Amino acid sequence: MLDKNNLESAQCANDDCFAADPIRVGLLGAGTVGSQTARLIVEENAELSARIGAPLELAAVACLHPEEVDAPWISKDLLSADAGAICKREDIDVIVELIGGLEPAHTFVKTALECGKSVVTANKALLAKFGPELYECAQKNGVDLSFEASVAGAIPILRPLRESLVGDKITQIFGIVNGTTNYILDEMTVRGLDFDSALRAAQEKGYAEADPTGDVEGFDAANKAAILATLAFQMPISIDDVSVEGISAITAEDIAAASAQNRVIKLLAAVASDTRVAVSASVYPALVSKEHPLASVHGSFNAVFVKAQAADDLMFYGRGAGGAPTASAVVGDIVGAARNIARGCNDASVPMYNAKSLASTRSIRADFVVRCNMEDTSLALCGEVMDVFEEHGVNAERLPMLCQTQYDGEGDCPACGIGGPGDLRVLVKDCTEADLSAILADLQKVGAVCAKPLALRIIE
Repeated sequence: MLDKNNLESAQCANDDCFAADPIRVGLLGAGTVGSQTARLIVEENAELSARIGAPLELAAVACLHPEEVDAPWISKDLLSADAGAICKREDIDVIVELIGGLEPAHTFVKTALECGKSVVTANKALLAKFGPELYECAQKNGVDLSFEASVAGAIPILRPLRESLVGDKITQIFGIVNGTTNYILDEMTVRGLDFDSALRAAQEKGYAEADPTGDVEGFDAANKAAILATLAFQMPISIDDVSVEGISAITAEDIAAASAQNRVIKLLAAVASDTRVAVSASVYPALVSKEHPLASVHGSFNAVFVKAQAADDLMFYGRGAGGAPTASAVVGDIVGAARNIARGCNDASVPMYNAKSLASTRSIRADFVVRCNMEDTSLALCGEVMDVFEEHGVNAERLPMLCQTQYDGEGDCPACGIGGPGDLRVLVKDCTEADLSAILADLQKVGAVCAKPLALRIIE
């Protein structure tokens, strides 16, 4: 056992492995996440430096309008509007890209990597479009490209895929990776709000942008699905390879009908390997059984399930958005990159060796509930709808209509199945997406169907 003197000697010997010079950080972006990242670097500097084994220093901060930055922990003399110059500065070791979007972020990140600087980013759109190119660039230049904050905020999911599970075979990843849509659907479920009201509530709390299209139409989640698929299956998968459906068509009636079936609606990202042949990636709203762990993920929280051959089922849960939670993941990557610089090494690259093909999600079989908005729910017209399913040879069952009244008389409720406008819901079992797509197209040709039908997968 080491006594105090021996322990101090051991610590001093260990310190000799670290660089004496400070690790200097250039931060691109001083918005919500950027500002919180700078705060953690400055306010927690002593502890972060101790964890690295070398001094950590915030050396520069770039933003479009430096004069508007009022964060007291960012020194005015560090501010600049020239992000490109910061990426090339010889005295900066780590570039942190938090400006978002494809350009000029792509140019800045690639420039920094080519200049021999490690890069930390939270930019899911960038990685979903240019990830493999940037992974190769980092490897070629012997530096790190770290991006834990790009998926699920503060939840550590990407590093486990890159490191902890590297000895296993992942077969499926699915979960809630967008806090905005989860908050909206949760408000519709818990508070009975309609979609527009729930969206306004999300915007008021800062969970949704003024233009929420990227979130509610599923594109944000699709970017994350592409990143997850690339890491899980070691093959280049981009946003263009992901099948995407959003939640803007979800109604309060859909939420109520789900509840009546002991289910909730969640927007899920799913990537899967079809044995050893192909990989698929998709984003879709699903009917999740209330007994499933994902059903209890509320508000802006995220949760990701990983199925692996040896490890079996794993679940990662936590804050999926917000300035401080996301900054926590960013700073974690900064510390990791700085440790490697201090030791004169870098992380393993992201390999792209897999020869699997991309599977069309149209071949995937699942159970669905199809909702048809009807001008008239009389038995005859509903029969016309059911005829479409029969013509396609699928196993379909008409579900009870959701009663909109508190009827307590005898016999059939006048609000349920006796004519008038309403929603007809049909349970379809073991159907491919290709067959379902053809069914939905034919349903729109039925005169009594007055809007585009909606199909929701069932997750038990």
